[in-house]
Amino acid sequence: MPIKTNAKKALRQAKKRAISNKIVRSAYKEVLKEANKAILAGKTDITETLRLAQKKLGKAAKKGVIKKNTASRKLSRLMKKFNKVKTAK
Repeated sequence: MPIKTNAKKALRQAKKRAISNKIVRSAYKEVLKEANKAILAGKTDITETLRLAQKKLGKAAKKGVIKKNTASRKLSRLMKKFNKVKTAK
């Protein structure tokens, strides 16, 4: 346990941030899983889900939960899967 006052405060801040980051992280992961399931099921009318995935990834990157390039890569791979399924039909 921290002894100094500033170390105690840093610990409190770290705990708050960890909770906040976990909420954001689980939100974008959930949306990505949902979008991947819809793509694998062969649904082509999932534009709303893809828009939501883009929004959640952007927010996570903006808040610093994930890096900007990571968000971009995840979205790119998702769109690549979607376009592959869409052109196959």
